Amino acid sequence: MKTLLRIPLLIGLLAAAIPSLFAAHIIGGEITYECLGWTNGDPSSGTRRYQFYMDVYRDCQGGGAQFDSAPGGAFAATVTIFQEGLSEPYQTIELGAPSISQVEPSSDPCVQVPPGVCVQQGRYTFPLLDLPVIDGSYVVAYQRCCRNNTITNIIEPGEAGATYAMELTAAAQEVCNNSPAFQLFPPSVICANRQLNFDHSATDAEGDQLVYEFCTPFLGGANISNNPFDIDGLAPNPEPPPPYDGVNFLAPDYSPASPLGPDANLEIDLNTGLITGFPQINGQFVVGVCVSEFRNGELLSVVRRDFQFNVTVCQEQVSAEVEQGERIGDEVFIEQCGVSSIVLENTSQETPFLQEYFWVWNGPGLDTVLESFDVDFPVSQAGRYTGHLLLNPSFSCSDTLTIIYDVFADPVAEFSFEYDTCRAGPIRFQDESVASSGSIDRWTWSFGDGRGSTASSPLHEYLNAGSSFVRLRVEDENGCLDSTQQQVRYFPVPPVIIVSPDVTRACLGQPVTFTNLSEVVDETYTTEWSFGNQDTSLAFSPTYTYPDTGTYDIGLRLTSPIGCQTDTLFRNLVTIEPSPVAGFTFDPASPDILEPDVQFINLSENANRFFWDFGDSRTSTLMEPLHTYQDTGLQQIRLVATHPLGCQDTARQVIDIFPKVTYFLPNAFSPNGDSRNDVFRGKGYLEGIRQFRLQIWNRWGAVIYSTDDPTEGWNGRVDNTGREAPAGNYLCRVVYISPRGEREEVSSTVTLIR
Repeated sequence: MKTLLRIPLLIGLLAAAIPSLFAAHIIGGEITYECLGWTNGDPSSGTRRYQFYMDVYRDCQGGGAQFDSAPGGAFAATVTIFQEGLSEPYQTIELGAPSISQVEPSSDPCVQVPPGVCVQQGRYTFPLLDLPVIDGSYVVAYQRCCRNNTITNIIEPGEAGATYAMELTAAAQEVCNNSPAFQLFPPSVICANRQLNFDHSATDAEGDQLVYEFCTPFLGGANISNNPFDIDGLAPNPEPPPPYDGVNFLAPDYSPASPLGPDANLEIDLNTGLITGFPQINGQFVVGVCVSEFRNGELLSVVRRDFQFNVTVCQEQVSAEVEQGERIGDEVFIEQCGVSSIVLENTSQETPFLQEYFWVWNGPGLDTVLESFDVDFPVSQAGRYTGHLLLNPSFSCSDTLTIIYDVFADPVAEFSFEYDTCRAGPIRFQDESVASSGSIDRWTWSFGDGRGSTASSPLHEYLNAGSSFVRLRVEDENGCLDSTQQQVRYFPVPPVIIVSPDVTRACLGQPVTFTNLSEVVDETYTTEWSFGNQDTSLAFSPTYTYPDTGTYDIGLRLTSPIGCQTDTLFRNLVTIEPSPVAGFTFDPASPDILEPDVQFINLSENANRFFWDFGDSRTSTLMEPLHTYQDTGLQQIRLVATHPLGCQDTARQVIDIFPKVTYFLPNAFSPNGDSRNDVFRGKGYLEGIRQFRLQIWNRWGAVIYSTDDPTEGWNGRVDNTGREAPAGNYLCRVVYISPRGEREEVSSTVTLIR
């Protein structure tokens, strides 16, 4: 017996050019072939002509891996052929696009396939291949990433691609054999806790003996490389030669012979290919089935199919259901309050196989058969009604549901109340509801102020005045409800008026807010304020600014919307004091960068705390600070003066720190190399100057040295690098632009001593 552990005829996809285009959900495949005889019918040619087919299966719901189908492009399927004993490719062929067809998800007529289950078959038909008859084998192999990440029975399924392979043995070449071909693809979905019977048999053109068994699916491409042309990439190009590793089952529960787990008892008949079992675990499972072809006891070929079982809880296609009620077994219990109509929504319409439906009803004064899908008919009295929903009674897929429907009459909610209108206090509410059936055993009061009660006749005191809608809901022993509401106008005057000013001592010009904290009162009341002078206000909580200093009495009169009235006078409640006045000066009046110390003199009045902002990101809380500026320019000085009560005043002035410049030239130097006075250069404070230029002229008017760098000097040579200048007098001139943009010039005669 020859195995798939030798040199391959490799069929790989070139479509690995862009890794992000590869997705999961390739779920199965196999390769078969037909032998068409000697090439051109000539045995002397020594070559057989073959037609190969490859079937690839994929999820087609919501995207996933696509079939490669762009001949001549970056995503064409490419075939690479190897001969046994040779390491180099024998031939490379590009495949065309596959023919695509839909695979029926289930053959069980009484099972509703879950939504989202969809499988497509892509059949690749190879160009005719003329292969020399050799002593060894050819192997056809196709590798691809990726399997579903949600597969249950193998390790790291998202990194476990698939290899679909076919060995063309020497014996098969000799007799021009045709491989077996499976008749059906396994169902896309099989049901948990339900018997599985699937005919996985194959046909063979020559009638050779076929033997079936579960076998190990092969690993293939994997999503472990960003380069799709790597040997371990999504679609290896070229694929590596055999031997191929099998997928790693999650032992000990899963194995090639037990791909659905030990409790499923999955078996395949070695003679018929019938797969039987009783799946019990929901999930996605990789399965491998091999059919071996024998002639006169000699193995000719092995067709290896790799596919995926999706095990799920299946719904019966015909199931009687209604939207309402509590279901116990085949009965639904419904309670309804109010004698009106029985209304039921039939939710059995989810199945497309529902052919017949009708209802049988009986109860107080009722005995009828309804052929409507939903139920909506009036009832005239309370009592128990019984209905039966019958679905498909003439078919094998049928169901019956019994509805126990109790109708109760509603209670009637009523209440009354009493209270003193001008005096704050509790209101007594009296329940006057009547039960129509049984007794009332639950009361729910809502008083319109966010509070409530469950007492039958409660007392309630409002914290605020106003018109409130009081609602009472009652419930009887059957759970039936009724509610009613009434308006309650609660506008008493408070026993004590409470007023809270935000300050009792304030600076002149500082507003004072008077908050009305009297209980019960709201803005529907008339409020009359007097501020201790001639001014008044009708605001609920006014804000007032006093025009003069002094101590003031505050008066308030309240009148409710229904005419209840009270008033109070608060003696010496508010005192108004003089406001602070901020002011300052500074010395010197014109500071500069060479004398940057500034003394600030505080001229503020009615203040005890001070805050200085010097305009250069630095501050002080001293009364009269001394501040040293680090830079030149205009700075805005801000002084905030604070009264002991916290009110403030602010004064601002602008100060100019002048950017002063000093520059001096020596009158002689001696460049004799003794490190003393060897270089002629100016000295001074030049911060902020621009366009500096120093020039030296000899007595004939020629410039013998020039520089734009104030830190450089003349060493006594022409341009500091040429011959030595003779001893004598030279003219020096310096020109620069000051920090404020003024042109400055300094000239001097310098004596060179040698």
